[in-house]
Amino acid sequence: MLIAEDHPLFRSGVRNLLRTTDDLEVIGEASSGEEAVALAEQLHPDLVLMDIRMPGMNGIEATRIIKDKHPEIEVLMLTMFRDDQSVFTAMRVGAKGYILKDSDEEELLRSIRMVGNGGAVFSSDIASRMMHYFSQPQSVPVDDPAFSELTKRELEILERIAEGDSNAQIAARLHLSNKTVANYVSNILNKLQVSDRNAAKRLVQKTREE
Repeated sequence: MLIAEDHPLFRSGVRNLLRTTDDLEVIGEASSGEEAVALAEQLHPDLVLMDIRMPGMNGIEATRIIKDKHPEIEVLMLTMFRDDQSVFTAMRVGAKGYILKDSDEEELLRSIRMVGNGGAVFSSDIASRMMHYFSQPQSVPVDDPAFSELTKRELEILERIAEGDSNAQIAARLHLSNKTVANYVSNILNKLQVSDRNAAKRLVQKTREE
């Protein structure tokens, strides 16, 4: 296993935990995305325990490169970030798991073994939010030309606007600041060339009916 984590104390704690097991071995450690890519190329680990935010290349981009070159190497994300965007981005680039740094030792070891054996795993609170997310109806017809200029995050926020959520509710749901949501809403209104969120909501409803 390769550990990619820029905080030495946390990396040391994970290494010491893995030393207590008989079936998990650390063969390399990286403190940046660039080092993770280089060591994956050199050592060919079965699994990379990957932090998302590191100096230089982040863990998402490092995962993308590693999976493109070596699809047989499994990647388990270990991070403090709980937002949906980080989770879905990690999944899109090929990570098989997403576990939070405040998980207990047993959950971490169980997750490593599961991903190492070809399975997929997510922290319980993240798994719950993912199930909720995918169970919701898609309110915005993303293929409609009217929405072609919107980013994935803007489409996600437009969906919440169409459902009647306030900026505060959107911020709480997506784990964003109120200011960030307000900026997104302003960009969405400008791109859709509508005067306010009610007009944006009506536009969504109109395209759904067509």
